[in-house]
Amino acid sequence: MPMNRPTPMHERCDTLIIGAGPAGMAAALAAAPSGAAITVVDDNPQPGGQIWRDGPQVALPPLAQQHRADLARHPNIRVLSGTRVVGVGASQPTDKAPALLLEDADRGWTQHSHRIILCTGARELLLPFPGWTLPGVTGAGALQALIKAGLDVRGQRIVIAGTGPLLLAAAATATQAGARVVRIAEQAPWASLAGFAAQLPRWPAKALQALALIHPGLRASTHVLEAQGTTQVQSVRLRKGVHAEETIACDRIACGFGLVPNTQLGQLLGCVLGGPLSGGLGLAVDAQMRTTVAGVLAAGECTGFGGSERALVQGAIAGHMAAGQVQQALALRPWLARWEGFAQALQTSFVLNEQLKALPRPETLVCRCEDVAYADLAPRQGWIDAKLHTRCGMGACQGRICGAATQHLFGWTPAAPRQLLAPARIATLAACGAPAPEDASAAPSA
Repeated sequence: MPMNRPTPMHERCDTLIIGAGPAGMAAALAAAPSGAAITVVDDNPQPGGQIWRDGPQVALPPLAQQHRADLARHPNIRVLSGTRVVGVGASQPTDKAPALLLEDADRGWTQHSHRIILCTGARELLLPFPGWTLPGVTGAGALQALIKAGLDVRGQRIVIAGTGPLLLAAAATATQAGARVVRIAEQAPWASLAGFAAQLPRWPAKALQALALIHPGLRASTHVLEAQGTTQVQSVRLRKGVHAEETIACDRIACGFGLVPNTQLGQLLGCVLGGPLSGGLGLAVDAQMRTTVAGVLAAGECTGFGGSERALVQGAIAGHMAAGQVQQALALRPWLARWEGFAQALQTSFVLNEQLKALPRPETLVCRCEDVAYADLAPRQGWIDAKLHTRCGMGACQGRICGAATQHLFGWTPAAPRQLLAPARIATLAACGAPAPEDASAAPSA
């Protein structure tokens, strides 16, 4: 689907959806029959989000293809690809939801709407360990994205480590691309995996999918200790059980320790966090997907983790609610309960081992953007204290990696984001009359 640039008449819409993954697509399609003017914003070149990411080595599933086709056939849905939210814009009296400051490759503008649906998804939790900054070390989901974008891994030996079903999915993607996955190191014990597997018949499609992804290199109660190499990963050292270790020669290591909900925009708008399916870290929503901010709804993995099925149902509920179709939204509650059961099974089966907090050495970098080591952070009293004394979280990723890592390692709560949400061009700020950051001399906070 080509990128559509906004014109002045499209700087106002009835429903503004942030994120074009499964939840965002479902929200737009649910609201479309009402005739409402719908704008979908996503910073990727094509709709689909992370789970339905397109690329030269991708065969999109039929459901993803159908959703794309359905988006294109509705004249009242406008998809703005390659576009991101950079902050909060100046509201007008007719607005029923916060105004957002958007920017694409050419220009910036203030988008006004009556309803906002946040479908901002989630990102991988990356935990620091010795050698994790070596070339060849990525996240498990990041490896999938790189392969889909055209990365050639044919003949490469790959170790995948961390926790959750994403490890098996990443292994399947790598294997299909010609790589040799020599080990899948799952930190959860066999008992947890067996308990999860015993519940899968409640969701037959998931059970079949799991059977198809089973890999002979899977080991439970196993986690990464160290990536070894000089200028490139050459091997990985793994902990097996309580005391045993093994070292495996490899060309790549892909580590993912679960997901972190992308809540920065919601927090900037004032939405409260909460909800058991995200460990309290996602956007809190009620049964109709409404957040604590008037005019703002949320759906998908920014509210908790449960896969594309849960995201699709949540998105549809949010879309119906945004269009005033309350009965249609309520009719989907049994389907949501079904997939929230799956989400709960994930939550209880893949709890992170406390040993993972002991992975970094004193010299291990935690904030890669600003080269801040574990030893520099250990004496600090919290996130703000760490930023003031070490510049942790002040780099290019704006704390999205190290903020989640320090939350796991030290129990710190990252500060809520402030205006601006992301770096923006001066021309955008000047044209839109956007509220200025609280501290213009500092990079935008995460």
